[in-house]
Amino acid sequence: MVTIQSLISRLPGSLPLEDLLLAGRAAFLVFFFVLAAFTFARWRRAAERTSAHAAEQLTRVLERLESLEARFAQLEPRLSVLGEQIEASSKAAATGGGATAHNYPVAIRLARAGAQPDELVANCGLNRQEAELVARLHGRDRDAQRPARGAARSHPAAA
Repeated sequence: MVTIQSLISRLPGSLPLEDLLLAGRAAFLVFFFVLAAFTFARWRRAAERTSAHAAEQLTRVLERLESLEARFAQLEPRLSVLGEQIEASSKAAATGGGATAHNYPVAIRLARAGAQPDELVANCGLNRQEAELVARLHGRDRDAQRPARGAARSHPAAA
């Protein structure tokens, strides 16, 4: 049977087995040291690329944030004016609906005197629907329709 030691002893300039194993270990260690150095260099370059990419994104986000702050600063005066307008309109609504609420008694008097809806719109500041309603409820036509309604109610067979 052929052993490794017998094969090694036949090589020219043969070395003892322990020296060969020591040289093999050294080559193994050098190979894996080079492999580790190569891997570490690639890992470091990848980390640098990732951090550079993250820095670019952070810079873009900061630029967008600054532009949003500038736009908000431009809109802030307009927002305060709108807030004041909303506040004023809510106060006016809470106090009774503004100037048109005071014109209803005048519109009712005019409607009883025979004014048409167009006149109520022009003189009292009512909108068209309000003027028509006031004219129907308080106008002279209403008084003329009362007997006909009363007769129809008292005699259901006549209807």
